[in-house]
Amino acid sequence: QKLVDDGDIAKKDSTDLVGNEIVLVVPKNGESPVTSFSNLADSEKIALGTPESVPAGAYGKESLTKLSLWDKVKDKIVYGKDVRQVLSYVETGNVDAGVVYKTDALISKKVKIIDEAKADTHSPIVYPLGIVKDTKHRKEAKEFYDYLQSDEAMKVFEKYGFTAE
Repeated sequence: QKLVDDGDIAKKDSTDLVGNEIVLVVPKNGESPVTSFSNLADSEKIALGTPESVPAGAYGKESLTKLSLWDKVKDKIVYGKDVRQVLSYVETGNVDAGVVYKTDALISKKVKIIDEAKADTHSPIVYPLGIVKDTKHRKEAKEFYDYLQSDEAMKVFEKYGFTAE
């Protein structure tokens, strides 16, 4: 949006391409007292990306706050430097549960998704697409821009857990 606001990308050459979701994961082959966001406070340790530097962590904190869970779980949180580290904590059973993007949860064979944060519990998670005005390769950029919005590309995005915007 900043690039559009600053005039580096024309509004007509930008779109919200795909979205993502925040999910709660637990170890696939392990015991966890957590079955959903509603009983997350029953856990001993929860992994979350550092909200100040990890976008998934910021969205997760937003959801936990909106669900009136933040004050109940904030002292149980083990912060990760990125979503991969959060997944690793869950995969190895070092925490009872973790909060990550759905797309990241789906690529791990060692975690299972047990709950999804409703969209109204956090800011929209949207990945925009745009063509930079000063590109020296306008034709190719436009072809790629159009392709990424095609049914073929959308099927690939959806296969990996993204939502069409």
